[in-house]
Amino acid sequence: MSGRLLRALAGLSAAGAVHAAVNTALLRRPPAAPPSVRRSVAVVLPVRDEAAHVLDCLAAALDQRGVPDLRVVVVDDGSTDGTAALVAGHPDPRVRSVPARAPGPGWLGKPNACAQGAAAAGDADVLVFLDADVRLMPDAVAAAVAVLDDAELDLVSPWPRQLAGSAAERLVQPLQQWLWATFLPLRLAERSPRPSLAAANGQFLVVRRAAYDRAGGHAAVRGEVIEDVALLRAVKATGGRGAVVDGSTLAVCRMYDGWAGVREGYAKSLWASVGGSPAAGLATAGALTAIWVLPAAAALRGSRAGLAGYAAGVAGRAVSAAATGGRVWPDALAHPVSVLALDVLMVRSVLGHRRGTLRWRGRAVDAGPPAPDGRAPAPDGGGATRMVR
Repeated sequence: MSGRLLRALAGLSAAGAVHAAVNTALLRRPPAAPPSVRRSVAVVLPVRDEAAHVLDCLAAALDQRGVPDLRVVVVDDGSTDGTAALVAGHPDPRVRSVPARAPGPGWLGKPNACAQGAAAAGDADVLVFLDADVRLMPDAVAAAVAVLDDAELDLVSPWPRQLAGSAAERLVQPLQQWLWATFLPLRLAERSPRPSLAAANGQFLVVRRAAYDRAGGHAAVRGEVIEDVALLRAVKATGGRGAVVDGSTLAVCRMYDGWAGVREGYAKSLWASVGGSPAAGLATAGALTAIWVLPAAAALRGSRAGLAGYAAGVAGRAVSAAATGGRVWPDALAHPVSVLALDVLMVRSVLGHRRGTLRWRGRAVDAGPPAPDGRAPAPDGGGATRMVR
């Protein structure tokens, strides 16, 4: 590798670190003592085989300070592990159980469940979409709504602090925050309607009901694997504004357990980030490798430019981790290895999509052709949708 090219790659790595530092300085943060919410709030919790998580998630969602008008809609999406029975036995009258109807043509499972949950939430002014592996802190909802109001936004995505137990999780999970901190100009993204300037995390998503309905709700993103980002794009396309905010003090989440979970979880969605194109997937992996792996390899051979590029990559990773509640040291030192792991996951995901072999929770990761009217199946009428006692 020529010295000029190596210096250019090191410069790009340094630019990424500087951008991450600026972004994290501008990252919106929730108030430590949020005011009470004076509007109705509905938490929509889609679940599929979440018996290990659903009760703890419910307990945290119900234990919210400063939200006097709170209801929780749990949408059971065909669970076979007893999840539905656990929810049905919950004693809090604020919990409503909705058995999801199967996804129709063109619908993926999670958008289908979220759409039915939003429909069952009635006239709630604010919708909170939550994953079962998320644990909210007591002020989480009030603080998220405060950011929504103070910044005059229509959607906020408080990024939970990501818990990582295994080596694989510690390598890969922090890249979520690092990627948007490095590549997405946060404040510009808030104002811009451009679809490419969007980042969101469906683990914990807060949206004004009026903006959600105006955007078409989850029907507008019914076939999207990365439905959270697609929903933000739909909100922006209809005149709304949304943003990622710091959620590290509001919620925690352990997405996957070990390499097998990381491998299968990212396989289902990474292809969608590059449009399913093998060429785009390989180009993305190649660019990440060139900027954040090759300088580190050159540093091992004594290159000063390579060492500078490696140090910049580590700095960017450390900055994003520190700002989002992640583990900084020694994990940031392994940043080139993390990028290589992401490359492997990207290639596997794109190839799996091309071959049609990707599955998640027993379903193919392919929505098929859309339904003629694009609408979600309605919740069952009568006694099938009921208040849990």
